Amino acid sequence: MTPIERYGVETPEVNKPLRADARRNRARVLAAAEAVFAAEGVGASTEAVAKRAGVGIGTVFRHFPTKEALLEAVLVERMRALVEHARSASQDGDAGVALFGFLEHVIEQSATKNAFADALSGAGVDVTQVVGDVRGELLAAIDVLASRAQAAGALRRDVGAAEVIAVLVGASHAAMWAPDAKTRSTAVGVILDGLRPGGPRKDGLR
Repeated sequence: MTPIERYGVETPEVNKPLRADARRNRARVLAAAEAVFAAEGVGASTEAVAKRAGVGIGTVFRHFPTKEALLEAVLVERMRALVEHARSASQDGDAGVALFGFLEHVIEQSATKNAFADALSGAGVDVTQVVGDVRGELLAAIDVLASRAQAAGALRRDVGAAEVIAVLVGASHAAMWAPDAKTRSTAVGVILDGLRPGGPRKDGLR
């Protein structure tokens, strides 16, 4: 669904390629929104974003007709950053370190990501549709990391990308319930250790 269909507002980026200065302004607004929402929560105002970006509020709304549109863009950008992180990690010589380091990185960011998703869902936005394409890219990147780790003997033989993602989601929720950093680190470590070789299996294999 395009911004026009979703919000009834025609924006420059859906009509024609953005000029260089417009691209720079859009990037500045996105970077500012990322910083403001991360620091103050998704309830922060678009005025605060404009101030941080050093642009007028009109510039923000020319690119993002509503706050929900801005939150969507930030959420997608965060997920694209995770895709790039995963792809970069897949070049690491130690496949196990690459996989588990990436999973820990995702878990660290999960609270903020979930806040974006919850805010959008509360506004009636179909988050699954918003992140559909980039989610597919992220799953593919995780599949590569999991396959490499398994081939290197760092990931259990009875799990694949689907199980890794399920564990990742569970660990992310567990981290949100931890009362302090030490508890969070311990809990996440315990959960992720279940993916490592050596865990019991019903068929007796490792």
